[in-house]
Amino acid sequence: MPTDRSARRSSLLPPAGPQRTLAAAQLASAVGDGAYYTCSALYFTRVVGMSPTALGIGLAVAWALGSVAGVPLGHLADRRGPRRTAVALGLAAAAVVAAFLVIRSYPLFLLAVCLYATAQSGLSAARQALVAGLVPPAERTGLLAHLQSTLNGGLAVGAAVGGIALSVGTRDAYLGAFVLTTVGLLIGALVLRRLPEVPPAPEGSGTGPRLAVLRDRRYAAVTLVNAVLLLRMPLLSLIIPLWIAQRAPAIGWLGSALFVLNTVAVLAFQVRAARDVTGLDSAARAVRSAGVLLLGCCAVFGLSALDVPVWAVGALLTAASVLQVAGEMRQSAGSWQIGFDLAPPERIGQYQGFFGTGVAIARTLGPLLLTTLLLDGGLAGWLVLGGVFLAAGYAMGPIARWAARDREHLAAPSARVVADTAAKGA
Repeated sequence: MPTDRSARRSSLLPPAGPQRTLAAAQLASAVGDGAYYTCSALYFTRVVGMSPTALGIGLAVAWALGSVAGVPLGHLADRRGPRRTAVALGLAAAAVVAAFLVIRSYPLFLLAVCLYATAQSGLSAARQALVAGLVPPAERTGLLAHLQSTLNGGLAVGAAVGGIALSVGTRDAYLGAFVLTTVGLLIGALVLRRLPEVPPAPEGSGTGPRLAVLRDRRYAAVTLVNAVLLLRMPLLSLIIPLWIAQRAPAIGWLGSALFVLNTVAVLAFQVRAARDVTGLDSAARAVRSAGVLLLGCCAVFGLSALDVPVWAVGALLTAASVLQVAGEMRQSAGSWQIGFDLAPPERIGQYQGFFGTGVAIARTLGPLLLTTLLLDGGLAGWLVLGGVFLAAGYAMGPIARWAARDREHLAAPSARVVADTAAKGA
């Protein structure tokens, strides 16, 4: 017979209350994000007229800035309260996407995308601090699996709308997708206002310097390994659309279809993929299996570079995408558990802000490294990337255990603080 906890983690819906409100906010934002991710690369290259290299440089600069901003904005969430910080940053992200409706020059694009990356990095840290403040530790990975499932459900809807915009191919169609993104981010921010207030950590709580995570070498090593695995992120949103346009333009629609496949798979299976992740050891096993799956994904993607018919290219890209999403779900589940378990409870915001720099690093280096490595390198480039994923997956376990030394004393106060806050929120 399943336990109550396993039943909750297997359900597609999180429990009623703050957890479900967090999921509703995630859903609204994700619908808009799906449209943006599907259309943005081709909008800026085909409509605005940027080269893929210029676009990659702009995104690299933006996410480099975002990676720097995540820690102080996470610290702000710790000290001023994660709910109000998340609402403010969500509204800021919506305003920036709205600016894309009128931006035509590269300098203004660069400014806007830097602001967008900064807001998104801070918003991610504030949301994680909300999870820590409203949910007991034993339920966090389960909730994050629900949120990821919800995220991908919204992304699937948004990507479908983005696919329509890609099919139409006009400037107005692309701008309509950006309008949807703006509205989704706005609604998501307003829904977060319905959450209970999470008391900020008192000034001076904990020991050590104010931004202690910047001196935490062990947490930095875990974050770096996770960032390497997150290089999978630009594959479907940037690399595969450009890969198809370069090698099989007759099936240009497939990029959107694969994005939808990814999001629907995570919607259906992410909660199940996280079910066995309950501690550092199981999290390390999940990340190790992710490295193997991502190696297989890259090998199959690379085979599409060979001289094969268009239908075979489509079949290979689809098979590789299935392996990619399986690896993504295992890597996500393991990294959530590791990132929270190794963070001091009074500094969740800044530690999650730092852990979130893995996303920013992947988005900074990914466009530059992967466009060169994969678009120019063909099969050999894909195999190199797969080997990097495999090495990172196997490295996570030893590095996480090294980082966990001398941190057991954090577990008891963390459980006590979060349980008290969750009881007040209920």
